[in-house]
Amino acid sequence: MIPSIGLAQRIVVKIGSALVVDQDEAAPRTAWLDSVAADIQALRARGADVIVVSSGAIALARRTLGLTQKRLRLEEKQAAAAVGQIRLAQAWAQALSARDLTAAQLLLTLDDTEDRRRYLNARETLTTLLSLRCVPVINENDTVATAEIRFGDNDRLAARVAEMMQADQLILLSDIDGLYTADPRRNASAAHIPVVDGITPEIEAMGGEPPPGYSSGGMRTKLAAARIATRAGCAMAIAIGNVERPLQSLERGARCTWFLPAPEGRTSRKRWIAGSLSPQGTLTVDAGAARALASGRSLLPAGVRMVEGVFERGDPVMILGPDGVMLGRGLSAYASTDAERIAGHRSDQIEAILGWRGRDEMVHRDDLVLG
Repeated sequence: MIPSIGLAQRIVVKIGSALVVDQDEAAPRTAWLDSVAADIQALRARGADVIVVSSGAIALARRTLGLTQKRLRLEEKQAAAAVGQIRLAQAWAQALSARDLTAAQLLLTLDDTEDRRRYLNARETLTTLLSLRCVPVINENDTVATAEIRFGDNDRLAARVAEMMQADQLILLSDIDGLYTADPRRNASAAHIPVVDGITPEIEAMGGEPPPGYSSGGMRTKLAAARIATRAGCAMAIAIGNVERPLQSLERGARCTWFLPAPEGRTSRKRWIAGSLSPQGTLTVDAGAARALASGRSLLPAGVRMVEGVFERGDPVMILGPDGVMLGRGLSAYASTDAERIAGHRSDQIEAILGWRGRDEMVHRDDLVLG
């Protein structure tokens, strides 16, 4: 079944520099951004969560700083990002506020998605922003990223965000309407591919080389993003972006390429938790909590009877039943010292005990594998 943006409940939209920035004026394309904001407003009105991953900070600052050469040194990119990110955030804030939407800015590096605690922090922030009806606008944190840790393109960053937030769909808005058997700008016989059900070596070979200009992406990085997203159970589309109301256009059937999610994509992260993590501690639960876990619920502090080991927030722990038999594994939402203090207490008592309010769950069901 070909995905439909109209059915998605959580969507990540990636937008590149060439769409956000008027290269001749070195300024935001405000009219186009307004049309995207109208699309986001329509999606939000029917109950969908929308997260934007937007490039453009460096491109917005190049002329101001006199950095007009094609290739910039890393430190020049970092300086341009520091200047341009302000303009980029302002552009999105203005476009979204005109539609009664609140923009929220997040800057991430690759390291933020690789480190478990920072991954959980980013996920919690995004989840809270969505619950508060904000529209998160994410960009790579080029001001501090180094050559070793930076994504290098926002296609893969968007895919990691989609994976992190368990999005239904990732939409890469581009200057091309999908994947072709060859570069259609160089080969007139290149054929458009409407649906890809798996990233094979043959599909990867169609990636070609990165385009000239300011972009650091190209089809090659879009296919890398497709591999990340589809393995996480998220459908991905490469769609034309340089039209008015591009998301509405896609919903109405504009030509694109859909990459179908892997059949077992939603369980891949839980397989990772179950099979590749060494528990740093144990949580022994009572009979009521054991029954709740068996029915698919999260582990609440009230059901925890004993905390053993030394671990930090986001570390893997083993969960034992009242008879000492292992029930499963999960990622703890609290460090061991805090877990010991709130064990056996109701979630509404956490703030009074710790002095700050964390998650209601000791181990959320999304971070839990039984058996």
